[in-house]
Amino acid sequence: MDSLLFTPVTLGPLTLRNRSIRSAAFESMCPGNVPSPQLLDYHRSVAAGGVGMTTVAYAAVTRSGLSFDRQLWMRPEIVPGLRELTDAVHAEGAAASIQLGHCGNMSHKSICGCLPVGASSGFNLYSPTFVRGLRADELPEMAKAYGRSVCLAREAGFDAVEIHAGHGYLISQFLSPSTNHRKDEFGGTLANRMRFMEMVMEEVMKAAGNDMAVLVKMNMRDGFRGGMELDESLQVARKLQELGAHALVLSGGFVSKAPMYVMRGEMPIRTMTHYMTCWWLKYGVRLVGKYMIPSVPFREAYFLEDALKFREALDIPLVYVGGLVSRQKIEEVLSHGFEAVQMGRALLNEPDFVNRMRREENARCNCRHSNYCIARMYTLDMACHQHLQEELPPCLKKEIERIESKG
Repeated sequence: MDSLLFTPVTLGPLTLRNRSIRSAAFESMCPGNVPSPQLLDYHRSVAAGGVGMTTVAYAAVTRSGLSFDRQLWMRPEIVPGLRELTDAVHAEGAAASIQLGHCGNMSHKSICGCLPVGASSGFNLYSPTFVRGLRADELPEMAKAYGRSVCLAREAGFDAVEIHAGHGYLISQFLSPSTNHRKDEFGGTLANRMRFMEMVMEEVMKAAGNDMAVLVKMNMRDGFRGGMELDESLQVARKLQELGAHALVLSGGFVSKAPMYVMRGEMPIRTMTHYMTCWWLKYGVRLVGKYMIPSVPFREAYFLEDALKFREALDIPLVYVGGLVSRQKIEEVLSHGFEAVQMGRALLNEPDFVNRMRREENARCNCRHSNYCIARMYTLDMACHQHLQEELPPCLKKEIERIESKG
């Protein structure tokens, strides 16, 4: 069948076999902050399922950048394990990317080993913890940590890196007026708020050289009043284009303020708290979770309207992500001039989905948007309830059925 989806696409020095990419949806499959056989098996299954490239999620560039104890931490000793993963992905014909970032204030001393740091000092209710604003003299070394992580990614066999500059993590915390309250040269005007991002990109592009593709995930909107909106985000995108990024991944939302703006739908609070081990957090979230994590209606390709404004304004390759579950909608998105598409939950539900789309013109994945996978991810691993070996408790089944019935 004639389909743009199944044509090659070039992003910087890298050419993919087709225009589908597994997004950097956090797997939570790295106990002890090291890659596991489970992580390898999952990405191999997605590669075998036909994607052009699969992205290993949310690798912290320093220990202070960790938000979870099941999250990758980039350091030399994990390179052999990552090399096994990239070898497995390449053997299936796909390219391999790794997302690099720093969580900023979205951590806790028990995880990151220090008082969490961010763009500004304050208190993070979601951890909960006090946060120390980074000093200006600490920022060059933090930027170099991104560059070192790119070098480790190359050593591990990755073809590309995705720099996380969205979702309310460290770079995003500097960019957003909601979280950047600095009075120095890194705060105030947008030009100042972009300075740390510029420092990071200088180190990243230097380390990437001419043989690694560099994608940047960024927010089009922060998703709440007082956050970044389209006008400033377009200026950020133009700056990233100027700094040499090979492609932008267009997203939105803040995990600490508007998490369901990122993912859409409803967070299954009962499921989320069921897996928590901290008793006071479990009952606290159960009591006020629906107010802290308000639902945002899901619709297919929910970021498309905003993304089209970026497509009109920019020449850089753009990757669309957000709510893609059918070949028909993917074809529509690509027809608007986006170079590639990313999928997360669709490929968790069905790792072979890209191959099925090649066979079936009207293919649609079986994800029913209960967000069970996300609720479970924070404590265990990211898994689809449709494929669990264990039996779910009746209360969780009931919650999932209620949410799915709305769709």
